Amino acid sequence: RKDFVANASHELRSPLTVVTGYLDALADDPALDATWQEPVREMRRQSDRMRSIVQDLLELSKLEAEGGQAELEPVDVGGMLALIRKDVLARPEHPAAFELSLESDALLLGSEGGLHSIFSNLVSNAVKYTPADGSLHVRWWVDSQGGHVSVRDTGIGIPAEHLPRLTERFYRVDAGRSRRLGGSGLGLAIVKHALQRHEGRLEIESVEGKGSTFTCHFPTTRVRAKGA
Repeated sequence: RKDFVANASHELRSPLTVVTGYLDALADDPALDATWQEPVREMRRQSDRMRSIVQDLLELSKLEAEGGQAELEPVDVGGMLALIRKDVLARPEHPAAFELSLESDALLLGSEGGLHSIFSNLVSNAVKYTPADGSLHVRWWVDSQGGHVSVRDTGIGIPAEHLPRLTERFYRVDAGRSRRLGGSGLGLAIVKHALQRHEGRLEIESVEGKGSTFTCHFPTTRVRAKGA
């Protein structure tokens, strides 16, 4: 089953690239008939969503194939989170406030790509489900238990009965809303697998209508003081 998903995703990527390329060309064509402009825009949105799903499937397949523990490469968490924040604020739509609290300059030992995938997926989820007048708070700190990164939002929140299943692939609390927002339903499954490779765990707290907090906990063995 895993081989099938990985192979099918690879096979889908090439035709999707071709379709998207032609749709981009059509959308930018000044001679395009006005009656076709909205259908072409919608086709572009849907092809982008399909491309996102394929990319997430490939990433999940790669994580499952690698197995084992992630390497012990020193990663500057503060710098990575600052870049993710910068990328979010450069988007046309984002929450009104995005606070970043860096309470440690310690490094995490792991895979730079894997850690970026964890943090960017959590932040993207928070941005997606937080209104324009809402806020986002990302925090990085170290204590006697290890290293921790939390992503807190003032979004729509999640009903308690859904929390245990959030990291299942394709699981959506509100399927219709997720599709409208372009979610693949794979982001938290990717976070879970990437965290497992870093010997970490994900803690989820949420109050419906008030917001959610996703916290990544990493063991002390994965934390290194800067300059050590």
